[in-house]
Amino acid sequence: MSNFYKDCPDIEKTIDMLDLREVATLLEEDFKFAKEYDYAPENADDAVDNYKRSLEVCGDIIGNRIAPTAEETDKVGNVLNEDGSVTYAPGIKLAIELMGKARLSGCTIPYYLGGLNMPCTILTACNDIVSRADAALMNIFGLQGIAETINAFASEELKKEYVPKLCDGTYTGAMVLTEPDAGSDLQSVKTSAYQDENGNWFVNGVKRFITNGCGDVLLVLARTEPGTTNGAGLSCLLVEKCPQVKVRRLEHKLGINGSPTCELVFNNAPAKIVGQRKRGLITYVMALMNGARVGISAQGTGIGEASYRAARDYAAARKQFGVTIDTFPALRELMSDMSVDLQASRMLAYYSSKSVDMENGLTKKFEKLKGTPEATGVRARMKKHANFNKMLTPMAKYYASEMSMRTSNGAIAVLGGSGFMKDYPVERYMRDARITTIYEGTSQLQVVAAIAGVMGGTVKDVVSDVYEGVDTSAFESEKSEVAKMVAELESAVEYVKGHPEGKLYHDLHARELVDAGIAAIVGALFIRMASKYSEKKPAMEYWLKVKYPFAYSQLARAKSGYVASATEFETIAPAVTLAD
Repeated sequence: MSNFYKDCPDIEKTIDMLDLREVATLLEEDFKFAKEYDYAPENADDAVDNYKRSLEVCGDIIGNRIAPTAEETDKVGNVLNEDGSVTYAPGIKLAIELMGKARLSGCTIPYYLGGLNMPCTILTACNDIVSRADAALMNIFGLQGIAETINAFASEELKKEYVPKLCDGTYTGAMVLTEPDAGSDLQSVKTSAYQDENGNWFVNGVKRFITNGCGDVLLVLARTEPGTTNGAGLSCLLVEKCPQVKVRRLEHKLGINGSPTCELVFNNAPAKIVGQRKRGLITYVMALMNGARVGISAQGTGIGEASYRAARDYAAARKQFGVTIDTFPALRELMSDMSVDLQASRMLAYYSSKSVDMENGLTKKFEKLKGTPEATGVRARMKKHANFNKMLTPMAKYYASEMSMRTSNGAIAVLGGSGFMKDYPVERYMRDARITTIYEGTSQLQVVAAIAGVMGGTVKDVVSDVYEGVDTSAFESEKSEVAKMVAELESAVEYVKGHPEGKLYHDLHARELVDAGIAAIVGALFIRMASKYSEKKPAMEYWLKVKYPFAYSQLARAKSGYVASATEFETIAPAVTLAD
């Protein structure tokens, strides 16, 4: 095999294009940690070099040690033992050990808790690399949000007890949210928690579809306020693996077979409250979900990378009619589309991650500067990125997950009959890709989350931010194309706002508006990339010449006035009846 970071130069180019030096300065708090930790960077360039060296370590472990185990992991999956414990596939167990030893399992955690204090953007790149090898492993490795949530909201005592062990691979964790009757509607959670006379917490209930529910540290969303039925009655509790928590079932799935998906039963399980009561859903789970969206954007990107590579390699070797099939124009068009789709996904995922890093870093800086003249400007930038992230994180998750479906499907098309067989990994890529459009919020729900920003004009602000600090003067005509797309989007938004059908019309055409918003932002990102790397100009041109016409057709649909698919649904899609 090979190093999955070094053999994919697009990862480093995307990171360099985004320029993480300010992010590093914010995270390192002007590099004060270098005085205490000899491995902490002394300046911004040193920090970025650290990031790349960590990615090289990740690429080596994943490419040379874990990728060769992925097929076996998919076949053997996980085993539910009679005592309720779960045995991981050998490759998953090895990966947890190796990534823990490299401290990559604590990528974004502060130094004093055993982490590497790196940006979300670098965790996104790690998840991209991991997912290329085995998307199922990313579901466990990517659960670093558990440690992040404990670090952000729990007491210092809980932090020091659990976070270091999550960083070094001693523990793995799980977000325990979903229930049989509460999937996307988490306000309907029925699992309950109560305190005894000594103030100790206990959890009772059933949770379903829990990724890595067999983990050691479970963050459980439970109802702590009797008589409530909404999100205000929910709190976040930490439950450590114990006899009072039983894995009742492992789900049998289409894909990501190395990731154990558990049904859990809590029977008076001892628990510890995380943060404040009644803020479990409103504050803590929302923070978890934003991180999870970015994580799935990386997972989809990694699956897309694996799919594209399999197709491109096969087409370069497979001969028909005396020539390799990569000479056929139809297949060249298909693989060009796959490649540009993948590049767009990576840029959007990493740019969104950087914006998350900027919000987090500026928030910390603002807290320290409160009451000083500098605080006002820092607060304004913090709020700008917070506004961006409400739109960007669902956009990134939506685009990358749908891209992984398109690209894995394209890989099977390139391989033909061979792609349908288990002799090649592309059928696994497609099976793994399907779940990315469903969990952590379906594609439809990501559109719902992103549309407010699109309707509010955030796309134009994001495009301006993409250009900021970069000399794009050589691309004035291309920038005018992006500006035209933004203007057409704004026109469509005004049409939708004024349509007499109101909310019905808004909901019916939200996806077209979000798609056009993504097209505009990615167009700007390609211009930024091409301004640094001239070899990216053909991909930029492909995006503007091939993808933009489709985006304009989406906007035309949004301005069509058509509502019959909703208002005449029963006629267009009649109910199914059974004949006697």
